[in-house]
Amino acid sequence: MPFTVSYDRFGGPEVLALTETDLPQPAPHQVRVKVKAAGVNPLDSKIRRGDLAHVFPAAFPVVPGVDAAGVIDAVGEAVSGFTVGDEVFGVTPAGSYTQYALMPAPVAKPDALSWETAAALPTVGETAFRALKHLDLAPGQTLLVHGAAGSVGAIAVQLATARGITVVGTAGAGDLERVTALGATAVPYGPGWPGRVRDAAPQGVHAVFDTSGAGVLPDSVDLAGSPDRVITIADMNAAQHGVRFTGMDPADRAPEALPELAALAAAGRLTVQIWRTYPLKEAAQAQDDIDNRRNRGKVILLP
Repeated sequence: MPFTVSYDRFGGPEVLALTETDLPQPAPHQVRVKVKAAGVNPLDSKIRRGDLAHVFPAAFPVVPGVDAAGVIDAVGEAVSGFTVGDEVFGVTPAGSYTQYALMPAPVAKPDALSWETAAALPTVGETAFRALKHLDLAPGQTLLVHGAAGSVGAIAVQLATARGITVVGTAGAGDLERVTALGATAVPYGPGWPGRVRDAAPQGVHAVFDTSGAGVLPDSVDLAGSPDRVITIADMNAAQHGVRFTGMDPADRAPEALPELAALAAAGRLTVQIWRTYPLKEAAQAQDDIDNRRNRGKVILLP
């Protein structure tokens, strides 16, 4: 019987337990994947605490996690284009902290893509891709990314620069060199940041992507000239400023992002910083590290 991490009540990381479960059987439009790597995201903790129960109602026990990469070992009768033995990655609606997961829309994993990177890509990569899709910038325009050194921000910087967009990225003092290496003009956080952005982008800012939730929306709207040129994934006060919040609506997704992200990563044109890997039995520690912001990059479970 496979091992799975689950929880039967809301709470801190201590509610996570490793248990044996029955082998899941794929529905007609699903594949079953032997998981090689599973991504751990801040979203997993928010759901575990019950913060998002109005969006993701719990049917206990809950298997956390969304992102996974692995090898197909069973195929639903209505699935085409995939077969047993194929290496894939993607989203697992029933949870990814497990040795075997069900995946309704697998994406082929390029040989050059590591298991860890493939498992790190779906949530953060799709989020960055979706935000840029909504902002609809043209080559030569300027994008401001708040939290440019974070997992989503770093991918947004790389996607935007690959499309010929000029990027200014805010970050903490210890991350400025990393943001510059990603292709953006780095600007320190802290009082006076709007003036530093104006100095870095005398041509003006055409759009702002906030991944930080650090109360930057009013000044961001001022810089961009209109609230409809600002988007956030982190500031729950977005509506007060007329700014779009993206991420809560399951229908607001860009599944077409994953093949493009995989191709860029396999070609070495997109990097994802992996901070640490953990065995499945240490899932609680993995979530605790994210909850307390100890990580500097993606956290991955290796079932």
